[in-house]
Amino acid sequence: GSGNGFAYHIGMGRTVKKAIVQLKDAKIETIDSCTANGAPFVNVSGIGFDAHIANLFAALKVRGLINYLKVILKELSYKPQEYTIKYKGIERKVTAYMISCFNASQYGNNARILPMADIKDGLIDFVIVNSFPRWKIPVFLLKVATGKAHLSKYVEIIKCRKIQISASNTLLHLDGEPYKTSNPVEIKVIPKSLKILMPDGKE
Repeated sequence: GSGNGFAYHIGMGRTVKKAIVQLKDAKIETIDSCTANGAPFVNVSGIGFDAHIANLFAALKVRGLINYLKVILKELSYKPQEYTIKYKGIERKVTAYMISCFNASQYGNNARILPMADIKDGLIDFVIVNSFPRWKIPVFLLKVATGKAHLSKYVEIIKCRKIQISASNTLLHLDGEPYKTSNPVEIKVIPKSLKILMPDGKE
């Protein structure tokens, strides 16, 4: 993807030359993958604001970080939505800007939501960004950019194998690509299901 989030998570070099050199010592490792109503993703999926942005971004002729940020800034009037979530035998209603589902640690360009995410733990980190005052949005975006969003009091993290989400708008993104599905959205992990070349054995 244009943000290379999964590549950066596993330690891949930021230039083509460095990435190719890393192949020499790369090791085959088996990691988790995930599905949303059966559609696969390996890095991150989400519903709400991030899916809305992904949908607008996909329609642009020119991608890249600058244009991505421009789309976000234009859409800061986005309102929190209501969701019903079910996990571990619990059913709750939440009002949130988004519910993001992380296998790895970041969206891309080092915008890290969960620095501690583990692609081999057999779990997904479900991140609920709860409703908060609109004037605090720039502060929250700064926390995302600096890898501290998980410390925000408006962020709730649920680690589990699967979750069901019901919403009035079931537009998702799967690894940054928009994907329309139906209610309920069942997101689950498939442990040790994907072999990858891990650069330099690092993660």
